[in-house]
Amino acid sequence: MSNQPNPDFNWDDFGTTGKFANNYSKDEKASMEAMYEGTMTEIVENKVMMGTVVTITEREVVINIGFKSDGLVPRSEFRDMENLAVGDELEVLVEIQENANGQIILSRKKAKILTAWDKIQKALDNDIIIEGMVKRRTKGGLIVDVFGVEAFLPGSQIDVKPIRDFDVFVNKKMEVKVVKINYANDNVVVSHKVLIEKDLEQQRALILNNLEKGQVLEGVIKNMTNFGVFIDLGGVDGLLHITDISWGRISHPSEVLALDQKVNIVVLDFDEEKKRISLGMKQLTAHPWDALPEEVTIGTRLRGRVVNVADYGAFLELLPGVEGLIHVSEMSWSQHLRNPQEFLKVNDTLEAVVLTLDRKDRKMSLGIKQLSEDPWTKQDLLTKYAVGSMHNGLVRNLTTFGLFVELEEGIDGLVHVSDLSWTRKIKHPSEFIKVGERLDVKVLELDTENKRLALGHKQLEENPWDTFETVFLVGSDHKCTLINKNDKGAILELPYGIEGFCINKNLVKEDGTMPEIGEALAFRVLEFVKSEKKIALSHVASYTEATPEEVAKATAATEDAKKKAANSKKKEVSADSEKSTLGDIAALSNLMKEDKGAAEEVKEEKPKKAPAKAKKEDKAEDKAE
Repeated sequence: MSNQPNPDFNWDDFGTTGKFANNYSKDEKASMEAMYEGTMTEIVENKVMMGTVVTITEREVVINIGFKSDGLVPRSEFRDMENLAVGDELEVLVEIQENANGQIILSRKKAKILTAWDKIQKALDNDIIIEGMVKRRTKGGLIVDVFGVEAFLPGSQIDVKPIRDFDVFVNKKMEVKVVKINYANDNVVVSHKVLIEKDLEQQRALILNNLEKGQVLEGVIKNMTNFGVFIDLGGVDGLLHITDISWGRISHPSEVLALDQKVNIVVLDFDEEKKRISLGMKQLTAHPWDALPEEVTIGTRLRGRVVNVADYGAFLELLPGVEGLIHVSEMSWSQHLRNPQEFLKVNDTLEAVVLTLDRKDRKMSLGIKQLSEDPWTKQDLLTKYAVGSMHNGLVRNLTTFGLFVELEEGIDGLVHVSDLSWTRKIKHPSEFIKVGERLDVKVLELDTENKRLALGHKQLEENPWDTFETVFLVGSDHKCTLINKNDKGAILELPYGIEGFCINKNLVKEDGTMPEIGEALAFRVLEFVKSEKKIALSHVASYTEATPEEVAKATAATEDAKKKAANSKKKEVSADSEKSTLGDIAALSNLMKEDKGAAEEVKEEKPKKAPAKAKKEDKAEDKAE
């Protein structure tokens, strides 16, 4: 059988006169065709049209859009319409005019999206309130379904007060206003806060107009910071500073208050221009100082808790809101307590004595050291620390002029830098000892009235300079070591650990060169000043002939030293109690002879004499000086 059309087929047989005629006249047929065409709707792809639900199946919904055939919409696009029924009218988008099966494919979802953006734009342009469904929370806010479009609701735009739990709004309807549209990113921002603010404007104006200092109000704690809390007074916020929460000392408002707590507060101040309201809570109760018993006077002993420790002292809370200052100088009789944190800690409970009390200004100073006896007032003090008595103490502090030694708590003495050593020239006590070390001392002076004690360390031994005077005679030669040099000359170490000085012109060696640090040479004593502990030396003089003036000066010095040595022999000194580290005069004399022998050995090694011309130049320089 051929599928080709029959060329002999007569269509007129199906007309008004043929054997298959349906009895319609030409006019009637034309009229019916016109009526039929009138019911047909012109459809265009991607156009939104109104349709009516005809049939509902498990997979599809049949929609009549007024065309010769119905359209199909997937059943999944009606999940939000649980009560969908035949006859419901709704908007759909024509996706495909006719598919392979000759069906029209429609989309309710896409129709909603297209119409949603139009509705959102109209809501923004006309300031219209719309309703959305909160779908979920996201970083910084909520996602709200508005006409099928996901809009962003920032956390700051949910309410006039900070929201701490966003989850309570999920799956709930919320009225919002569109505040921003970004078509490039398909982004919509909405706000619920603006609706609340409008409602609060009248209430805020009413509160501000009637606000007065001293007015007591009720509010809700809206926000909490380390410096205070913000309280919602019904559309207007006020600040309750941390210092106005309680008469007692608190470190953070959360110690006594909580978020969302209702509190009674009083208006302390109001700035009409800046609309700033300062609130107070402690002012609603009586000041704790008013409850301080009258029996509390100067000298009263009280117990309290340390609530703060500063560099200058500590605050002791005696009652909530009643504090006294314990200055660092009132914590210990010792003069070396510098940091109160080494002595007291926060929350320590202790007893103190009232030193000063001012109920009018609500100030009080306290002391701890007054709980024990002042060591300077003890009866045995004059005997215990009599002049000449020896003690061992702890080095507490070093200064440029000396060091302080603590003999017992509260009893300190000063050792001047000049009283540390007979022989060493100490510029700073740190060259001699460190803080925390112990030192043997001798009492030189005691002043109980001014609480002063002068101590010495070198006085534990006899003054060796009395003996040195007989050893380092003017004109005597000694082997010395150069230990330091400066612009003027060199510092030399003599026997027994003492130091002397040689100017540059007297430092020249016989070969015309200058000695180096650490070099040992023979030096002659030019001058010995016991009171100043000064010894002037010369290396040049050790290898040149002495002038008559120098000989006479040396002879006079020798005779004077012999007289003093003879006087010192007359003094009775017990061998057991003698503490000199230098030995007796005889031993020193022997050592002096050895030094002279060493100096002579140096001369024998270099027996050359300086030319006469050099001698004259040296004399001329001496006169010039």
